[in-house]
Amino acid sequence: MGHLGSVYESKIPDSEGFYHYSSEEDKVWGDLINRQNKILENRACDEFIKGRDILGLSSSQVPQLLDISERLREATGFAVQSVPAVIPPKDFFKILANRRFPAATFIRLREDFDYIKEPDVFHEIYGHCPMLTNASFADYVQEYGKLALSVDKKYIWSLQRLFWFTVEFGLIQTPKGERLYGAGLASSSGEAVYCTDSLEATKLTFDPLTIFRTNYRIDIYQPIYYVINSFEQLFDTITSDLLPIIEEAKALGNINPAPVASSVEKN
Repeated sequence: MGHLGSVYESKIPDSEGFYHYSSEEDKVWGDLINRQNKILENRACDEFIKGRDILGLSSSQVPQLLDISERLREATGFAVQSVPAVIPPKDFFKILANRRFPAATFIRLREDFDYIKEPDVFHEIYGHCPMLTNASFADYVQEYGKLALSVDKKYIWSLQRLFWFTVEFGLIQTPKGERLYGAGLASSSGEAVYCTDSLEATKLTFDPLTIFRTNYRIDIYQPIYYVINSFEQLFDTITSDLLPIIEEAKALGNINPAPVASSVEKN
């Protein structure tokens, strides 16, 4: 399991906005990206693979946020913004609404190579940023931030479930079969394989009402994944009137999916 948050702190850039990483940190990044590139072959959707290529991620060193932001701006007008390891939800939503994605700049220690609780720069850049080169998905993320800022706080937990089951752990139906696009899957060596290959993984058709009812845990493989048909579907969902659906979900009550035996703890 990962360390407590106090162990990891985001790096501070120099006066030119450059983040300095040690040779060991660069090696950890390189080992992570080389392993994950192989795992995601025939498991990640084409949009993710294309986005990863657009970003020009190298295995030789941890990428600089300035470079990633430049490529994102060219593609969709998005950018990344450095933040501490954990930020308040309202700050998170504000950054998204401003067409930025919050990114911690530390990278995991070698001893946390396979799993880290805190989102590190590998999860943020390799996991999240490729999909932000896709216009429909980028628009969805921004509109999500705007909506979350505009609603009463009683709706926030439901909206966080929507983020979890799409941006973090979403799957999409493609002509080649189900493919992953969520960052939590794209940056995980174990769950990327589990969600696409395992017969134990339950995959349901994307449905906001059911998602708003579904509890989740961060420390296990997801017992349930929701499968979209297109990224336009996500944008259409976030720009529709979701509050009555959230109210209906609350009236129906929570769904607590039981963890499958092989996913009691992430590896």
